[in-house]
Amino acid sequence: MAAAIHRRVPDLATPGLKVLFCGINPGLYTAAIGHHFGRPGNRFWPSLWRGGFTPRQLQPNESRLLLDLGYGIVNLVDRPTVAADELTPDELRAGAKKLARKLWRWQPGWLAVLGVTSFRVAFEQPKAVLGEQPEPIAGTRVWVLPNPSGLNAHHQLPDLERMFRALRLRVEATTCKGQMRNDR
Repeated sequence: MAAAIHRRVPDLATPGLKVLFCGINPGLYTAAIGHHFGRPGNRFWPSLWRGGFTPRQLQPNESRLLLDLGYGIVNLVDRPTVAADELTPDELRAGAKKLARKLWRWQPGWLAVLGVTSFRVAFEQPKAVLGEQPEPIAGTRVWVLPNPSGLNAHHQLPDLERMFRALRLRVEATTCKGQMRNDR
């Protein structure tokens, strides 16, 4: 695990995704295995499935299957840590700038940031709340979800399921509207 401090988990993204999920940063276990949200006990994969994004619960080593479904994963900060609160505000703000450049390049329909506290600091939005944000980032609509880490006791799996489902329904609604406009 000590060697994982120097490892990076590569972005899982291509242009035109429906949703680009953005974790705060990889944990040491995730960095060690090289797959996003890899630690047993992380609730990202169950939440994604229970929220209706995937036809079954994927395992971290199956993450590439998300691309075929129109979803991707990146991290706000590449540096692995034991816990996200080890990151400095400067690291989060620098990560936000780097993420904005990626959004311009990939142009996903939505950015889903997983962690409201880190979102507030990174994007200098101190009053941000969970859910859809009023302002896009780099032309991309933004939705903030709770951090699915097992270390986050504020939200349990049923809460996460409900919030992931709300995002999926919003994504579907905006995609259908866009398709209707394009069909005319």
